[in-house]
Order: sequence, then C-alpha cells, then structure tokens
Amino acid sequence: MGLKIKEFFAGENGEFNLKDFDTDFTGDFDKESAAAELERLKAELTELQDLLYANNQHSLLLIFQAMDAAGKDSAIKHVMSGLNPQGCQVYSFKQPSSEDYEHDFLWRHYKALPEKGRIGIHNRSHYENVLVCKVHPELLLKENRSDLEVGEKPDGDFWDKRYTSIADFEKHLHRNGTMIIKFFLNVSKKEQKERFLERIDDPAKNWKFSSFDIEERRHWDEYMDAYQDAIRNTSTKNSPWYIIPADKKWFARVAVCSIIVETLQNLNLKYPELSEDEVAKLQESREALTGE
Repeated sequence: MGLKIKEFFAGENGEFNLKDFDTDFTGDFDKESAAAELERLKAELTELQDLLYANNQHSLLLIFQAMDAAGKDSAIKHVMSGLNPQGCQVYSFKQPSSEDYEHDFLWRHYKALPEKGRIGIHNRSHYENVLVCKVHPELLLKENRSDLEVGEKPDGDFWDKRYTSIADFEKHLHRNGTMIIKFFLNVSKKEQKERFLERIDDPAKNWKFSSFDIEERRHWDEYMDAYQDAIRNTSTKNSPWYIIPADKKWFARVAVCSIIVETLQNLNLKYPELSEDEVAKLQESREALTGE
C-alpha cells in the first residue's frame, strides 16, 4: 500500500503554501490498515537503526514542530517504540534557561545533537526562535540583544538573518554526517478544538491542558504565517520539511515512520567489513574458545 513521501515534501526554498496541504489526508489507509503498516515499518526501522549504529558514520536528527495538541508526543511514542533506547536520545525543549539566554539562540540545540550512530529526536527545536519569538517578539528582549529595544518590532531583515543562521547550521550538520528530517504536524484548528475539549472533559487528561493553550490559540493565524515563512526559508533537499496531515493521529504515525525509513534506506548502510587480519583473529579466538 505504501506512501509516496514526496507528497508531503514542502519543496526547496520555494513558494510553499501551507493551505495546499490537507490536514485530514489519509490516502488509501483506514485505521486498521494503517496500524498494520505501522507495525511493518517499525520492524524495518529497528533493523535500520541497528545498521546506523554499527556503521557509526551518520547520525539522524528528527525535528517535530506543531501547534498544541497536534500529536507530537503521540507520534514520537508510537513510531519510536520499537527502537533500542541505547541508540536514541530525546529532548523536549521548554523555555530557555538563564544560561541559554547568555548564548546565541542555537547554542542549547547544538549541545543536544545526536552522536554518530544515534537517532536524536527534538520535540520542538531551534525553530521556536522563528515561531513563538516571531508571534511574541517581546521574548527576544531576554536574549540581551544590542540591536533591539523595548517596544521595537523586528523587521524582515532580522528574520531573514535568523533563517540564514538556521539554514547554515543545518548545512554544517549535513556536511558532517547528520541527516535532518523536519516534521510539521499539520492539524486543523477545528481538530485542535476537539482535542482541547477532550482534555478538559477527561479527568485523566486534565494535566495535558493549560489555559495558556487558549491564549496561544488566539494567535492561530499568526502562527500559520510564521510556520509558512520558516518552512519556505529553510526547507532544502538535504534538510527537508515534511508537512504531515495530523487530524488523524493513526495516519500521521504511518507518514512519519515511512519518511524515516526511506531516509535511512537511501543511506545504503552496511555492516562494517573486517580486514583479513581481523578475520584471522576471529578464527584464532574461535579455536581458543572451542579448545577450552
């Protein structure tokens, strides 16, 4: 049944339009067939992770961005459930600390990058600096910047420079062996409302809801504009953005897993081959063990 992942690719620094991507797309899948496909993909992903770890020449960085209640945590939980924890590292970025603010905006994210052979998962990421900071520019004052004053709104040149910094950062990572996949879980405003109401009505999910979520929801259109600008300026062949239909969580998981699997397959990873001397030493070790 498979998915054509190009359907979700945002393109390369082009006139990407978020409205062209349906939030409720499910292809030829229903909930049952999607569950079966996800299990198949997870088994394949497990084998590819083992190859990635053994090869030890590349790392994989997965970035998840979305509006509240779009299903980032759910996607990470279900797609990555079959992986070896020793080969993964997950970071959920919250508000920057006072130490973070004493450095440039990429500093704390650089520290969280995956080592070679490992998969890094960033739940929110350095893109918050061109998303939430663009919707709430007053947050930029915490960076102790010399080029901004209280009450001053950053102009287009400010954001262009920040997009360039992000793009250069990701180019550097790619040149040094880190593959980057960026997912925007594209949920509709209507579906977000339903999920918020579910969190309010279900005592077991009350902890997931905050009145701050409603405040941010009032900025929906501004966030959509910010996402569109960020994706337009930073989606490339080597560091692609994928727009994942997120109204149906079961489909979003299949789409995410399909993209990860295909990306790793394209690396053509192989297990390391031993030299003749190493093979000879293996045989010597075997003889020593069998001779005990």
